[in-house]
Formats: sequence, C-alpha cells, structure tokens
Amino acid sequence: MKILGIESSCDETAASVVEDGRTVLSNVVASSVEEHKLYGGVVPEIASRRHAECISQVVEQALRDANVTLDNIDGIGVTHAPGLIGALLVGVNFAKGLAYSAKKPLVPTHHLRSHIASNYISNKELKPPFMCLVVSGGHSHIVMVESYTKMKIIGRTRDDAAGEAFDKAARTMGMSYPGGISMDIEAEKGDPFAFKLPRPIVHDAPYDFSFSGLKTAIINTIHNASQKGETLPKADLCASFRWAVVDCLVTNFLKAAKDYNVKTLVIAGGVSANSLLRRRLQEECKNLSYELYMPEKKYCGDNGAMVASQAYYELLDNNIADLDLNAVATLPIDYR
Repeated sequence: MKILGIESSCDETAASVVEDGRTVLSNVVASSVEEHKLYGGVVPEIASRRHAECISQVVEQALRDANVTLDNIDGIGVTHAPGLIGALLVGVNFAKGLAYSAKKPLVPTHHLRSHIASNYISNKELKPPFMCLVVSGGHSHIVMVESYTKMKIIGRTRDDAAGEAFDKAARTMGMSYPGGISMDIEAEKGDPFAFKLPRPIVHDAPYDFSFSGLKTAIINTIHNASQKGETLPKADLCASFRWAVVDCLVTNFLKAAKDYNVKTLVIAGGVSANSLLRRRLQEECKNLSYELYMPEKKYCGDNGAMVASQAYYELLDNNIADLDLNAVATLPIDYR
C-alpha cells in the first residue's frame, strides 16, 4: 500500500511516498528556514505564504521521485494538528482538494504521532508497545505507545519545550536560528560542568518537565556577566546548558520506563537529533539492558515520510476524514 504524506505544520513544506508504512520511495522537503533566520525564529505569516507557493511543486516532485502517479496512491495523509494554524491550513486544504479530485481516502495525521512513526522507517523491526520520548521545538512528552494508533501521555512539559529552551538560550548567546543545532555543535568543545545550572522538578508529577527556570537561569547568567563587562566561554555555556536539559530528559524518561516496567524505549522529534541525548540514552540503556530505537537524523526534523508512515497505520485503523476536515492548532497525541 502506497501512501502520499503531506507536511506543513511549521516552516518545512514536505511530501513523501511511503510503501506499507516502512519503505520510503521519495522524500521531498522545501524549507523556509533561511528566511526565518532574519527574524530569530519562525514567522507564521511568512511560513504560510511559502507553503502556499511551493506545496504543489513539492507534491509533484515526490510523486515523480517515487515513479508513481496519483492512480498508484492508496491514500493521502496530511498533518492536520498540531502546529501553526495558517501553515496547517495550506497543507490540509491542498490535501482535501487532491483527495477529492483523485477519489482517494483522506487520512488526518497527528504531527507528534508522525514523529514517532519516523522510527518505523529507520527501524523496520520496531513494533508497539513501547515508551517514547518525543522532544521538539514545541513539545516535550513521554508517551506510552500501546499500538500504532493508541497512545497515552505519561509526562509532558509544564511550560517551555526542550527545543524551545535550546533555541532561546542560543539566541541569547548570539547564535542564529535554529539555535539548538548551533548549540549542539558548540557544546562538543566545552566543559558540561563549567556552570552549575538547576534541574527543575515538578513535585506532584515525577515524569513532567519544566524548562522555563533552566532557560531563565542561563539567560540571567549571560546578562549578569554582560553587565559586569565579562565575557563567558561560549563553548562551556553551551555544554553546561545542553547537559542540564538532556539530564532532565533522560532522568524522567528512564524513571518512567522503570516505574512502568517498559524495556523498549524510543526517541523522536527534532531534538532527538541532539548528539548528547543520543549518547546518554545509548549508554544508559546499554547499562540497563533496555532496547533503544532512534530515527536516522534525516528523519528527526519535519518531513513527509513520517506523515505517510503514520497515515498508513491510521488508514488501516479506518481513520478517514471527510472533506470538512479542518486544521487544529493544538490537539493531544492521545485524541480520539
């Protein structure tokens, strides 16, 4: 079964054709990130306009690269939630028109479920149930994946997401957007214990995260030094902040796995490309005899392949939308 997946939740316009949820036949991504760098972050209006300008060409290229036509497609999956509402609307409306004209099933697909599904592409042997740490610019969740389409939230951030904290801290250090990537590279040269930073704890919810205090601590450290005319070592700052964020993620994730007696762990989302997070979890899971699955780095960011993969399983579960499907800015991963 071949699924066309369409993604437009943020600043990437993407389309992909995936066979049976696991085999990528094409994967095309057009990003407007260079334009957003001018403003230090994603500008929703600009993102929406760029989606509208290039979505048709991106989908056409995905079909050509896969050497198929719409007649060969069994379903059209599209990210309908969560994300920037204007950006989502471009993808949803395009997919609705395409599905109607081609008489194909329209499959609404949740963005975070799709990130989890990127692991089915990179790890063809992976099957639910498992526990997944989903970390991105807008989300930080610990999710129990009970089946391909049934999920339960175990923990979540109470304020900032990990990726958002990385980006804002990096911007304070003078790094260009997306700052998380730049910080990860710079941190490799620094001392992770050079600066003592807090580890926020949510006392009434041991698996939840809170990154706003940690973000504020690093920003205050930088501002206080600036007011005194001091120059702080950027590599050490990056390494210390990265270590603190990753430490919070790993600690809560492993605690949840232990408490729920789950030994198959998965990571997903843009921050799953973070080199320290991948190393720490590999080391910890090896010591604990847990199985760890990670997406290839090329599938960590937003892409159409992950949408097509999840849409395959949604279609098998008969999750098909009518033409009144609408975009939704916020929607929990365990919706139904």
